[in-house]
This record gives sequence, C-alpha cells and structure tokens, in this order.
Amino acid sequence: MRIGLGSDHNAFDMKDSLKNYIEELGHEVVDYGCEDSCNEVDYPEVAFKVAGDIVKSKLDRGILICGTGIGVAIAAGKVPGIRAALCHDTYSAERAQKSNNAQVLTMGSQVIGFQLAKQIVKTYLDSEFPGGNSARKVQQIIDKEKEFINGAEV
Repeated sequence: MRIGLGSDHNAFDMKDSLKNYIEELGHEVVDYGCEDSCNEVDYPEVAFKVAGDIVKSKLDRGILICGTGIGVAIAAGKVPGIRAALCHDTYSAERAQKSNNAQVLTMGSQVIGFQLAKQIVKTYLDSEFPGGNSARKVQQIIDKEKEFINGAEV
C-alpha cells in the first residue's frame, strides 16, 4: 500500500522512526513532514494534505501524528470523504478498519510510546474492511456527509 505519513513538530521523532518501520512492513511511504522537531509546523496543514491526497486516490491510507492525535484526527476528518480514527490501542486500530473503513489512523506521540505505536500501525495496516453489516453503517455516514455538503441543516 501507499501510505501518507505526517506529523507536526511535536511528533517528528515518532513519525521519522515509524517511516522506516512501515517500509520494513513492505509499504511505500510518502512523507508529508514535518522535516524536524525544531521548526514549528501546524498540524492542520499536514493533515489536510494527507487527507486530500487520499480523496484524490494518490494514497491508499494515511497515518498522522501530533502530540495527542486529537488535532490531526479533527483536521483530517474535515476533508469530505475522510474517516479518521484516533487509536491508542491495537483493538481500536483493528476496528478502525474492520468496522469503519477509516482511511486515516491518528496517534498521539505524547500519549503512547514508540513500541506501542508500531503495534498499532501494524494492526491497522494488516486489517481490511470486510463490508458486510458495517458497510451499511459506513454508507450512512457517507450519505449524511453528502447531505451536509449539499446544504442540509444540522
């Protein structure tokens, strides 16, 4: 798979280390930055780029990391068509794919350590969306999003 990987400056070290690990798992990694931990990078910018390229079919999935993982999840989820899942355990990472067909995994570098992050990433990338009963629920989310894009009221 072609995986978009991005972070803000708070999560640079984790992103940089995960890049090699994801490649070792046999995936192509497209690095969306940031470039180092010294220069401040706003996480929405990175999240929008990764999510946008998923929607454009330039990437199969994305992995985004910031201090808590919350900010990148919110930002990526604002891109129409994207389902981003904040996961700090392997069960949630598996369910992000199997139940929700989430194209983006987010994590917090100040919440979990590198070894757990590796396990979460592997679980997420090894999991596939089976459709079935979950497909109906994911379609409901897609349909509601389209309603809002077309001007429906909340």
